[in-house]
Order: sequence, then C-alpha cells, then structure tokens
Amino acid sequence: MKKIFTVDDLMVAVIAALGYGFGYALAKRWGWPEAACVAACLALGMGLEEATGRIIFSKAVQRKRTNRVLAYAVILLIFLAAQAVSVRWLGESMLKTVQEEVIFTAGFAVLGLIVNLILRWIRARRIRERYGDGEEGFAFDLTREEQAETDRRNRRIQGEYDASLAVKTRTGIYVGERNHSILTYLGIPYAKPPVGELRWKAPEPLPASADVFEAVHFGASAIQVDHRGSIEKTLRQSEDCLTLNIGVGDAKNKKPKPVLVLFHHGDFAYGGAVDPLQYGSAFLEKHPDTVFVSFNYRLGLFGFIDFTEVPGGEAYPDALNLGLLDQIAALEWIRENIAAFGGDPDRITVLGFEAGALSILLLAASERARGLFRRAFVFSGNPEEAYDTPEASRALAAELLKETGTSTMEELRLLSTATLKDAAQKLWRKLSAPTCDGRLIPSDVLRAYREGKAAGIDFIIGFPGNETQIWRSVIGERPYREMIASAVADMQSQTDGSGAKAIREAGGARASAADDPEAGSKIVERWNALGIYRGAVSLNEGGNKIHLLFWNEKPLIEKLGSGTIDVAAVLLGNREALEMYGNVMDQDLSEILQLFLHKFIGGEALRLYHNEIRGVDALNWKAFPAALFISDGIIRCGALKQ
Repeated sequence: MKKIFTVDDLMVAVIAALGYGFGYALAKRWGWPEAACVAACLALGMGLEEATGRIIFSKAVQRKRTNRVLAYAVILLIFLAAQAVSVRWLGESMLKTVQEEVIFTAGFAVLGLIVNLILRWIRARRIRERYGDGEEGFAFDLTREEQAETDRRNRRIQGEYDASLAVKTRTGIYVGERNHSILTYLGIPYAKPPVGELRWKAPEPLPASADVFEAVHFGASAIQVDHRGSIEKTLRQSEDCLTLNIGVGDAKNKKPKPVLVLFHHGDFAYGGAVDPLQYGSAFLEKHPDTVFVSFNYRLGLFGFIDFTEVPGGEAYPDALNLGLLDQIAALEWIRENIAAFGGDPDRITVLGFEAGALSILLLAASERARGLFRRAFVFSGNPEEAYDTPEASRALAAELLKETGTSTMEELRLLSTATLKDAAQKLWRKLSAPTCDGRLIPSDVLRAYREGKAAGIDFIIGFPGNETQIWRSVIGERPYREMIASAVADMQSQTDGSGAKAIREAGGARASAADDPEAGSKIVERWNALGIYRGAVSLNEGGNKIHLLFWNEKPLIEKLGSGTIDVAAVLLGNREALEMYGNVMDQDLSEILQLFLHKFIGGEALRLYHNEIRGVDALNWKAFPAALFISDGIIRCGALKQ
C-alpha cells in the first residue's frame, strides 16, 4: 500500500533543507535578530518545500519515469551547486541541514504511521468489545435521535424558502440542505406511491408540478423482512417507498458532472438507501465533481411475485418484476431531471452490490433499460441467480393466499400493509427473486449478452470472498444453516453440471451442507463465483469492455464475514458505517479504490500513475482476462488463473 517515505519525499526534503539552511544562515550573516533569522528560515524552507512538492508530485513529472529521473538530476545539481556556494561563501556545509531535514521528514512519516496504527488498534478494540467473536451477527445500537430522524417526513412548502438550495424539476421544486461542502436532496419521489389501486402495479410517472417541497429527510424504506442483523428493521418502512436521494459536490464545473447511481443490496427481501453504509457524502467530499444518487425500490412479495394463477391476477401482469420496473422508473427520472442538479444524463454510471448488482446485470440485457446507463460497477452479482421460469414466484403467490386466508386478487389488494408484512416475515425463505420472463428480461441472459444486447456498457465485475458469512450475520445461525443446505441441494439437482462442478472444486464431496455449513458455504461461494465469471465471459464475447476485481480481504472478526459490506464502505469511504458493521477500514485501500471508481465514472483509463496518490506505485488495471486482486492489504494487477 502506501510507502511512508519515498525517493520523491527525499528529493523534496533536500530542496527544503537548502531553504531552511540558507534562510537562517543568510539572515544570521546579515546581522538579523534571532527571531527574524528563525522566521527567514521557516519562510524560505517551507516555501521551497511547497513549490518543490508541487513540481515533483505533479502529473507531468510522475506519469513518465524519464521526467522523474530528470527532476531528480536537476535537484541533485541544485544541491551540489548550493553546497559549493555555501562552503565557499558561508564557510559551512549544507549536508548537516539536509541530514536533519531528512530525519525530520522520515520521523514525521513514521510518527504518522504509529498514530494511525494506534487509532486503528483503538477502533478494532472497541469493535471487538462490542461484537465479541461475532457469533450473534450484526447488531446496531441506534440512538433515539437517529431512529426519530427516519420518522420525519418532507413537507410541502407554502411560504418562503432558500432559493439557493432549491432545484426545479419537472415534478416539483425541491429544497435541500447544505452539509459542509455537499448539497443533499433527500426523499424525492420518482413515481406515484404504489398504494391502494396501484399496489402490485407498474410504477406510474408523477405529473408535472410547480409545487415546492422539502428534500431534507430520507423517504421510507420498502416494506421488507426484518432480519435480526438488518439495520432497516428499526427504521421507517412503507409501501410508499419510491423515493431517491441526490448528493452534489461543491465543485463549480462548467460542464455537467458525471452521475453515480447506487442500487442497494439486500437479497431482494430487505435493505434501503437509508443504510449509512451506502451514503455518498464521503465520496463526494473527495470527488466533488460527481453527482451521487441512491434510491429505494419494492422488495419481496411487494416487488417480485407472479399472480397469473390467482383469480383476478390478469390485471397485474407486471407484478413478477415490479422491483426492476421501479429501478427503470428511477433511472428514467434521473435521466429527465438530473441536469437540474448539475449532472450529465449522458454519463450515468450504476453501482450495485449483491441484489443491486444482479438487478443491474439484468437491466443491462433489457430493451426497456437500454441507454439508461453507460457504465456499471457490479459486485457479487451472479446473473444465474435470477429465476429462469416464474414457477417459484407463482408458488409464492399460492403460499401468500394460504397464509392470509384469501382466494382472489381483490381480497389480497384490500389487506392491510401490516398483514402483508407479517406474511412476508413468515414466508421470507420463499420470497422470489427477479425472473427472466422473456418480456422485460430475456429468457436466457447469458445468451443475450453474447448476442450484444448489453452493447455499449462498460463493466467492472467484482468477486467477493467470505460473502456467505455476511448472510449468517444478517439472518442468524439457524436460518443460515437451512439456507446453505437448501442451496447445495438445489445445486446437486442441476442438470447443466455447474452445481456439480462447484461442489467438486470446493471439495464438497466430503460434507453434507446440513451437517457442515462451513463446507456448504464454500460450495455456494464457488458456485456463485462460477456464475459471476460466466456472466463476465458472456459479456466479453458480446463486445463489452470488462474489468475484473477479486476481493479477498480478511474480516476483523471472522464470523462477521467480508465482501459486500466491506467493499461498499471502502468504495464510498464510509469508515464509521463500516465500524458499525464490525470492521476497521483500510484508509489507503479506500483511497485507491475510490480513485479507480472516480476514473471509471469519468470514462478515464483505469490506471494510476506513480504518486498520483502519495506513496503509491503506478497501477495499471488491465481489462479482461486480467484482474485487480485485493488480498491481505495488498493490491496488485495480474493475469487471471482459471
């Protein structure tokens, strides 16, 4: 990772030393008082240090080795000339001053390293005291104020408002707030509330409006399963959940800014944009020339269910993939209105983890979503996890009728939200994922990729390590064991051989997943990795530009897992949120990956020149089949070994 003291730092220290030395010696020779001598010493030394640092660490010098060597040669010549002048005129050598400055500079770097290690140790100790061995999974101690904040709702404004914080869109004028250097607009509706007659209906566009609304509070998360380790279980939920949030950096760009749109994770059963793990402010602080958007979409039996075989179900033809239609509606609202926030509707990058990543991979192959985004960063998204037929979704509908004692769509529609939420809680193991219905999503997504249906989209595709432990941390030990056993059983029943291959490669023949969930989890992770890789290969065959990312960082607490949680926090710079989830952020790694993400959003080549981040060597992230590997705090680019 970062070096604490480099050759470039040495070169800057040499010139700075000349400034400190000559500043003091000349002032002394001219008979200035001691205080003035010290002031001259500091002024000349610090000035030269700043000027030399700007030159040495500039892009022009650092991008080419020849320029760096030339800069070093010039600095050495300056030093030799200054040494000769000093010895002949002042009668003293500058070597001692250089020596002192180098020791001081290196010592300061070492001190900074020690302080950071101490802070990391303190944070890690605090986390271990809170989580112990991690056996109980994720736990969140939100204050009353934090919980109360999610109960606050945006209101219509009928009086005066701060016009400098207001943005006019087609659907209304929204007044946000300033948080440090970031402007935020929270809880903006992007479609009509899917309630009443619109329950289980495709999202409908909002009418044009000139009304003025607050945009300072998050909208409610979707109605969802309240897992023990889900932060949203303590926060406001509602069927009226189709809202988005926008963050705007303070950079005064003449050109529209590229836009990053986050699709939240949660297995299509839980999650939401209110999770601090997925805030964009920390990223915008470092990269203010970006617009950040997050949003909610319908989940579980509100977003993915097939009512075809339910009397009256013909009136709800879109219920099978409503969550995906919500996502398309959000992207369409963004394309139509983001220019008002300084964003460029033609430069939209989507970022998704787990369920969010799978959503993006499916939308990439959908005609309905064509042109809504140009780049996609997807982590832990396996396109083979989508259902290839609606049978599972229809089975869920049958179970829902049984659980609620209903027999028709009209009876279902009239049920209260609380009744349906309770049913979802009982049926969560059977909750449906998106379905490749052949209408919204091609029936064979991988073939659609190979045929170029996702043409024009560049991808970063991420592979997780220790991901299944995160599932255990969210849903609990017993449900986790049952889920792993069920997944392995499904893989064993596959006829295409992929499940058997995963079991064989993970050494799964030695264990029954029901008796040994750890062995079963390795099988599931292997199968998931194979599915992600097949998706990447198919996209590459279809002409898409692909970059692969392998994440294998060890968690602070083994039983809490690593993967989606860590990558989301590291990419967006959410250190405090990651600590809530039981891990300590590697700040160096976060800075590197954030810069790669920023370059990807801007359409730049995924390479870092030497010292683009101080102390980091050049990195060239080559396209598929090469990959970027992150393991044990080390980041490297290399060939992919299958």
